[in-house]
Formats: sequence, C-alpha cells, structure tokens
Amino acid sequence: MRILNEEWKFIDVFDNQVTIPDCFVTPKNKIGKGHGEAKLYLGNKETLGQFFENKNLNCFVLKSDLLSYLQILKLEYKHPTQNYVGADEFKELFKQRIILVDKLDDIVFFNATIQSQITGARGYINSKDEIYKIIREIALPLVSYISLMKLSMPNGKIVYYFKLFVDFENINDLVFNYGKGGVDSQNIEKEAKFIITRKGQEKYRQSLLSECPFCPITMVNDERLLIASHIKPYALCDEKEKFDPKNGFILSPLFDKLFDKGFITFTENKKMIISNWLTPLNIKRLGLKEQIYNHLPLDDKRKSYLDFHFKNVFKG
Repeated sequence: MRILNEEWKFIDVFDNQVTIPDCFVTPKNKIGKGHGEAKLYLGNKETLGQFFENKNLNCFVLKSDLLSYLQILKLEYKHPTQNYVGADEFKELFKQRIILVDKLDDIVFFNATIQSQITGARGYINSKDEIYKIIREIALPLVSYISLMKLSMPNGKIVYYFKLFVDFENINDLVFNYGKGGVDSQNIEKEAKFIITRKGQEKYRQSLLSECPFCPITMVNDERLLIASHIKPYALCDEKEKFDPKNGFILSPLFDKLFDKGFITFTENKKMIISNWLTPLNIKRLGLKEQIYNHLPLDDKRKSYLDFHFKNVFKG
C-alpha cells in the first residue's frame, strides 16, 4: 500500500476492533464519572503476542485520517446523542480540535509499549507521546474505535498504523433508542419522534424492496432474511436522506454488516471493492470476491450516495 507516495509492504491486520472506552478519553468527552487512564485495552495477551513483534512498538497516525474522523463526527458534536460531560461546549471543542489536528505533520510517528507488567490475561498498550494524548482528546467513547495494521516501511522497519474510525452502528443504536424511556410528561416528545422515525424506516424498507426484492450479491429473496441498508449512514443523514430509498440497498445480513462497517463498497460499474482492513484469511473464510454484481441497482442518485460511502465509510 502507498503511504505518502512511498510503497509500504502490508503484513497483517489486527483482528480485534479496539472500542474506545469511556475511561480512556479526556474528561469533557466522558459520559460517566470514572477517572481517566491512558492505557488502552487491545485484547487478551495471547492475541497481542501473535500480532506484535515485541513490547516496544513503532506506531504512526495520518493527519488526514484524524481530520476525516472529526468531520464525520461533526453532527455528533453539533447534536450529541450521549450525555457527555462537556456537551455544552462541544461546538467550540470541535473547532479547537480541528485546529489542533490541522497543525500536525501529515504523518506522525509515536512510540507505544505493551503493558506486560499488568497481571492477568488482559493486554494493554500505553504511550507518553503527545499524539497519543491528542487521540485521547478527540476520541468519543462508544461511538469510536481504533483499527491497527502492521506494515513494513521501504527500509524494512516494522511499524503499526493506528486509524481512528466512527462506529456508525453504535450511533444508529443510540438514535433509535433515544425515545425508549416511557411516556411520562418528560418523554412524550421524544417518544413521538421515535414513532415517526420507525414508521419512516418501514416505508423506506418497503420502497427498497419494491425496487429490488432480493440481495443483489447473494440473490436471497426471502424478506425475513433481508435488511434495508443505508448507503450514507443514518446518523449522518438529514431528514430527507434518512428515508430516501435511493440511499440504500437491500442486502442479506452478512453483506449488510460488511457494508455498514465499511469493509466493502461498490464502484460505479457495480464492482465490489474489499477493504484491506479485513485480514486475508477472513476474506477467504467469507468467500469475498472483487467482482461485478450486475443486479446491484445503481442510478445517478445512488452513485452520489456511494461516493459519500467510499470517501467516509469505506475502510480503504
């Protein structure tokens, strides 16, 4: 793969999605009252031992990734779905964090250490470098996660690529559960919005099914096994886009999950593209192939939504 116009050799991807916990982020991003801690849980120690070369890690992040991450979360900063401690300051914090990240070099290297001194089976990393602190500052809990890729630089040095992603599925869950608190006087308005949203989703699904009553990848046509999958994530849509049937495909559950998570996308000529953030072994296990699917319903409007998916959701 190319990093800043140099060819770096892909080695492997860390199987686990590292969810950003509330305890890891800085105080104003928290939704709980727990004390912050710099160490980040990655998985069990055995898994870490299979992926990392040693306990001292040479790592890097890309400024473009961090800016993209913040832009995708702009709506969350404007209209928080969670009770962040600093929610009232989020609009200003967004501006400050954009400026902070924009001052970084295009690629920022940092050192991290596997916390092997901690007893038990849980494996952690930590770092004292400034960029690690910035990650803790801009990351929002529960709706964000980090993926890791092992690469070899042109000089043969092993490095670990840290990329911060938005978990659209978790944001959607928070949005859809927003009104589920009973219908007392404080929740009537929220409950009404929730009911309207659900009705809109049902109409959206039926419109999609009338246009393409089967999954264009698997050809499964049992409606009980099909999902109306948004192309532009629901959490990022305006009111019209949320229920626009052109902003969606009918997919079977596996491909709905892969598409929502950004592990696959499609080109304008209906060819599936597979993310390199999936391990080659899992790509083989899933039987994924980069080929053209002629039954994929594509018109100019869907292509516009797909362009958004490619640029903001797909893990390229």
